[in-house]
Amino acid sequence: MRPATICAWLVVVAGLAIWPLAEAGAAGSRSDSKAAAPGTDQSLERGEQAIEKGDFRAAVKRLERAVRLDARNADAFNLLAYSYRKLGKLDPAFENYAKALALDPAHKGAHEYLCETYLLVGEVAKAEEHLSILRQLCPDGCEESATLEQALARHNAGGDDHALLEDETW
Repeated sequence: MRPATICAWLVVVAGLAIWPLAEAGAAGSRSDSKAAAPGTDQSLERGEQAIEKGDFRAAVKRLERAVRLDARNADAFNLLAYSYRKLGKLDPAFENYAKALALDPAHKGAHEYLCETYLLVGEVAKAEEHLSILRQLCPDGCEESATLEQALARHNAGGDDHALLEDETW
């Protein structure tokens, strides 16, 4: 699926869902979705450990298992997308961010990482859309919006957006 198609769909979904969620104190970087299916927590935890070690190939393997076990886990889809992005595989990254946000339109981490992915492909307007959504989700500011503001400032100053593949921490 092309990034432009994904973004258009996400903006519609997010626009319908953000307002009531923001008023109700929407979820943070982690989704507050239903209880995980058996084995999902272990696969998700192992995927997170692989990310911490910088082993994104292992993270993809473990997180693919997590989403197979629980196709309603927005956190797993978000981290899977993040891992694909860190491997430079942007198409599956966009697809999995779309799945995470379809499950949890207020997932701050997914908005943050999707914004950074849009910067990688030079789609600044779409990156700014996700920053705008984050500002609605956390009007008093949050780590995710602060990180995005820095990334956009670096981009606008002519910085290397590909550094988003190497230097960011999750």
